[in-house]
Amino acid sequence: MKNKVLWLVSVLLILAFALTACGPKTTSQDCNAETSSEAVGSYQVPAPVEGCFNVAFVYVGPHDDGGWSQSHDVGRMYVQENVANVHTAYVENVAEGADAEQVIRSLARKGFNVIFTTSFGFMDASEVVAGEFPTVNIIHVSGYKSNEANFGNLMGAMEDIKYLAGMLAGSRAKMDGNPKLGYIATFPIPEELRLGNAFSLGVMKTCPECKIDVRFISTWHDPILEKEAASSLFDAGAQVVMTGADTPAPAEVAPTGKWGITYDYKGNCTVDACLTSMYWNWGIVYSKIVEESISGTWVGGWDYFDADSGAIGLLGFMEGETLQPGAVDLPEADLALIRSTLDKMLKGEFTRFDVFKGPITDNQGNVVLADGVSLEQIDLDGFSQFGSTCTVCMYWWNQNITAELPGL
Repeated sequence: MKNKVLWLVSVLLILAFALTACGPKTTSQDCNAETSSEAVGSYQVPAPVEGCFNVAFVYVGPHDDGGWSQSHDVGRMYVQENVANVHTAYVENVAEGADAEQVIRSLARKGFNVIFTTSFGFMDASEVVAGEFPTVNIIHVSGYKSNEANFGNLMGAMEDIKYLAGMLAGSRAKMDGNPKLGYIATFPIPEELRLGNAFSLGVMKTCPECKIDVRFISTWHDPILEKEAASSLFDAGAQVVMTGADTPAPAEVAPTGKWGITYDYKGNCTVDACLTSMYWNWGIVYSKIVEESISGTWVGGWDYFDADSGAIGLLGFMEGETLQPGAVDLPEADLALIRSTLDKMLKGEFTRFDVFKGPITDNQGNVVLADGVSLEQIDLDGFSQFGSTCTVCMYWWNQNITAELPGL
């Protein structure tokens, strides 16, 4: 009998040891701790936390840029706070190209389980490193590549929100008696033409006579250059300027009586001249991907979400928000149109394919889409000049845009 008791105690001790070894070695509080970092080139690359599920983010700008990168960092903090036993870290101001590849590879080598790379120019580097580290999930934001295994693409239909912002801008410009608007674009890639065209299609709903000028600045984040571009558009007569770059420059430099529309980060619409902000809620999407990665069910693909995901919003029009000063006195019919279209978007009844539904004519008089015909996803994402097999593609400007197409 004594031997049986000893045998049972031994078995229980072994089981307890095994469960302890397999379970988390740290608490959720431990996973929140900051770790040491190591210099990799000109970047400080953080270390993971042993016993936690480690998630890294790679930013093209500062984590507090007031725009794109800050919206991702807010998403990172959401993951940290809402997914148990997860440690998150980031590397900021990473240059696209070779530098990005070096940073992503270093994070993978250090033992990060998931890496989010958050700029279009990180795409090829993400693909290369994913091939070298098949057990690391790498999710690239804003591109179009996937290996359908551990490398996936993620983007949201901000064209939904820019379409609504175009309605708002057109209404404001028409009420002010000045039918000129402006758009600050970053690089000549499908995303930037897609978002500019979506904005212009929205403008046509409330101000058919309005025209839109464009300034390309060839950077995602440059506060000085962004302000110069916004000022240039205002000086050229624009009543409202919308941006595709990272800082709230259009609102900050808007002359009295004129308006700016900011982008990416909900908290950057801080002055009265800010008509609205078109913002991201990345945390909702990031948490889902991390949870699926923890459970082993995530597979890289092409994840493109619409407004019904809850991950994108138009400031002043979402639940619990109030209109900015420049929007409160607009015609009720225009505000009702924006609200009703947004409501359909949030219900999944109006998507990016409804934004880009014909009839659409370009600014050269060519029919882009016949009445009732929609673009397909490959058209939204592609330039044939970049090797896409798209049919219509995105290398065109809508009829109310006065700029020439950018060189590729």
